[in-house]
Amino acid sequence: MLTELFCSIDDFLKSQKINPVNALSPKKKLRNRAGSLSKSELATIIVYFHYSGYKNFKQYYIEYVCRHLRKYFPGLISYSRFIQLTPRVLVLVSSFLQSRFGKCSGVSFIDSTTINVCHNRRIIRNKVFSGLAERGKSTMGWFFGFKVHLITNDQGELLSVKLTKGNVNDRQPVPKMVRNIFGKLFGDKGYLSSVLSNKLRSKGLHLVTTIRKNMKNKLMPLFDKIMLRKRFIIETINDKLKNECQIEHTRHRSPTNFLINLIAGLTCYQMTPKKPALKIPSDFNDTLIA
Repeated sequence: MLTELFCSIDDFLKSQKINPVNALSPKKKLRNRAGSLSKSELATIIVYFHYSGYKNFKQYYIEYVCRHLRKYFPGLISYSRFIQLTPRVLVLVSSFLQSRFGKCSGVSFIDSTTINVCHNRRIIRNKVFSGLAERGKSTMGWFFGFKVHLITNDQGELLSVKLTKGNVNDRQPVPKMVRNIFGKLFGDKGYLSSVLSNKLRSKGLHLVTTIRKNMKNKLMPLFDKIMLRKRFIIETINDKLKNECQIEHTRHRSPTNFLINLIAGLTCYQMTPKKPALKIPSDFNDTLIA
C-alpha cells in the first residue's frame, strides 16, 4: 500500500503544475534548493499515518517511520523539521484528493459530521482556532469546531467535500457542492427545504428527504423509499472517517496542520479499496431513477 500510495502521489505531482510555497511570499528571501525529502515523500508519510493505526503523529513518526520505513525514505529528517515542512504539501494533498473523487451514478447521499477541535470545557481557553471555529449543535449535543459536508455515491466514493464553521446550517453549502451531481440526492431531515429542493430541481437534481413527525405523509416512489432506508451508508462512512481515518482529534497546534490532517484522512479513505457500498442492479437503477 505504501508503494502504491507514493507512486500515485508522485505521478500526480509530475502531471500537475503546482506553484511552490516560495511564490506565495516573493518579498522574503528563501532558499530554493531541494530538500532531503521530496514533496511526494512528505505527502506519502502524512497520508500513510491514517493507515497505520497510530493515534499520535509524533509517536507514529518517531517509532514507526524512523525505525521501519527508513529504507523507503533514506532522507528522513527530525520530527520538528518535518512538522515545519508539512504546510508545503497542503496544496498538493488537496489537489490529489480532488483528483481521486468518484463519479456520480445518479444515486447520491449527502450528510454532515462534526469536527471537534477541543472539549467544551476548554472553549474559552482555545487560542488556535480563535475566530475560525464556532459553537454548533448536532444531534449529539453542543460542540466547538467545524462541520464536514460530504456527498457520496452508491459505491461509497466521495463526490464532493465542503468544510464550514460549526454554526453553519447544513442546507447552506449544498448548491455549491452539487455542480457535478445529477439524478437523485438523498438526505436526512436537516436538508428538508422547499426553497432548496426547487433550486436543485432547476439544475436537474431531485432532492429526496424524510419528513418530520408534524408533517403530512406524501406519496413516494418505491425506489426513493428504499434508498432512504439505505442512507445509513453515509453514516457508516462518517464513522470510518472518524474512527479509522482519524480526521478528528483535539491536539492541533495550528489551523494549517488541522487542514492537512483532515484532507489526508479523507484521502486515506478515498484510497481504501473496500468501502461501504450498495448493490443496485443496473436495470433496477435505470427504470426507477428516472
